[in-house]
Amino acid sequence: MADPPTDLNVTPRIRAASLLVASLAFPLGAQHAVQPERPTVATHAGTVAPGWLEIETGAERDQIASAVSLMTPTVFKVGIASHVQLSVFASTSRPDGSSIGIGDAGVGIKWRLLDDAPVLGDFAILPSIKFPTGDQASGRGTGTTDASLLLISSHDLGGVAMDLNVGYTRRGGDGSSAPRNATLWTASFGGPVARGLGWTAELYGYPTTSGPAGQPSIVAVLAGPTFLAREWLAFDAGVIVPVTGPQPHAVYAGGVWNVGKLW
Repeated sequence: MADPPTDLNVTPRIRAASLLVASLAFPLGAQHAVQPERPTVATHAGTVAPGWLEIETGAERDQIASAVSLMTPTVFKVGIASHVQLSVFASTSRPDGSSIGIGDAGVGIKWRLLDDAPVLGDFAILPSIKFPTGDQASGRGTGTTDASLLLISSHDLGGVAMDLNVGYTRRGGDGSSAPRNATLWTASFGGPVARGLGWTAELYGYPTTSGPAGQPSIVAVLAGPTFLAREWLAFDAGVIVPVTGPQPHAVYAGGVWNVGKLW
């Protein structure tokens, strides 16, 4: 969830297209099991195998009162070492009353530091940088460069996966378009039902932010089914319901594809 672009509106498209074209050069018969990080806000501590490419994408429809917006978040994940994963993320969005266009893009490195540790379980850190590639005037971006750090703790509770995340984001700018400091917490759970069908549920929150663009705290619930169609292909769908704060009601659907080995 891209390198600092020279042309802020073109480079993310080129990056996404080049990765996709490169991935199609490899046969579908040689794939690893997918490791979906979507659809939850949280991510898990697992990493893609070295040299392998995985693509996550989907669509989300948000609604607050009569205002409706759409977005399509996409992440390209590449394993670069046994416990290290590169994630390149981008999106398109159509804010209410505007046209569809490129949103903000960024790059992150997930590094798994511990496996099966007491208390922390599988533990990873995910530092990332987001660039202002989206048009701020159209509502497709914040107009800020953001540095974030996410702490990830994953556990297997008798067949139920639990992922706990805590994050901090520091933004550039003067705080007028987006709060300069923001935090995040999540508790995500998921497990199998039968014949590839599974479930996921999450409680997440964004604590109160300050400054000209500050907002009250948000708490929301996400839930829905998942489906493992093949070892290398998974799908998801569900709803997001606000508990408190300015979180929109939302529906989403998407998938995760382990494409193949790049090297």
